Amino acid sequence: MITFICYPKCTTCQKAEKWLDDNKIGYELRNIKSDNPTVSELTVWYRKSGLPLKRFFNTSGLLYKSLELKTKLPRMTEDEMLNLLATDGMLVKRPLLIGDDFVLVGFKVSEWEEKLL
Repeated sequence: MITFICYPKCTTCQKAEKWLDDNKIGYELRNIKSDNPTVSELTVWYRKSGLPLKRFFNTSGLLYKSLELKTKLPRMTEDEMLNLLATDGMLVKRPLLIGDDFVLVGFKVSEWEEKLL
């Protein structure tokens, strides 16, 4: 089963959910604000994704900007970044699509088509 992690008020997440529905792809919905990913979940997803850890941060979010993470992240360790991400779902880039053998961060139709269709 695929897990679709999103923030329901996010327009990108709404588009991604519509894409999943239109393509008849089953998923389990998880609200990232009320059910924030844990450090262990984030660690597994980060390693499975093959992406730099910085890609998991919602760099356009208000919390990211208020914490001045643009300047702080380069000096943080991987553990510090994972622990920070686990403190608030609004720091995490969304949507996240988690499958048995893949993790997609953000909604890029071409990436989603390649993995799911």
